[in-house]
Amino acid sequence: MTNRQVREDRAPRLDPGTVIRTGLELLDEKGLAALSTRAVADRLGVRMNTVLWHVKTKARMLELMADAVVGEASLDDLPASWDERARELARRYRRALLARRDGATLVVGTYAAEPHTLRFADTLVGALLDGGLDERETAWTTWTIIYFVLGLTQEEQAAADQSPNGRLANAVSETAYPALHRVLGHLDAESFDERFEFGLSAILAGGDQ
Repeated sequence: MTNRQVREDRAPRLDPGTVIRTGLELLDEKGLAALSTRAVADRLGVRMNTVLWHVKTKARMLELMADAVVGEASLDDLPASWDERARELARRYRRALLARRDGATLVVGTYAAEPHTLRFADTLVGALLDGGLDERETAWTTWTIIYFVLGLTQEEQAAADQSPNGRLANAVSETAYPALHRVLGHLDAESFDERFEFGLSAILAGGDQ
């Protein structure tokens, strides 16, 4: 009997939830680029085919992981007013993404039509419908909020792993890019919280017109 077989015999019985939890642990430790079904199998002490039995493919594993990340955005105790409800949902969504290393990149790379993701979307859509938006405005405003949160959070998480060293400031000269140079102090800032609230307000104000 091989060492791997011994580990498999001693390992707890697997289920999809265990695979996804292990994948999230590895995501936090090593990042999305290092994540694979083989890495999950090694962490669990089983064959890769055992992991694939539960999640079928790496893409499917990532979808389930993305859904689990979105599921960490609580839908409880939301404000009564539609606009504050939508704002709070966006804030919780962002916090859930930030709570996981490469959380935004993980979710961006998937199309998870799964229970947690659908419940979150349904709650956000419901808030916008309560605000009087028609069906098209509601659908498109929902997408706009989701895309905005994902994009800004992806930038925020990437910035935490990089040292820009004023690259933008060095690239933007007053003569070559006068308009950009004029607002440079605001473009090169890392005020993600303020940028998030500003963008969210702009989206909701547009949807309320």
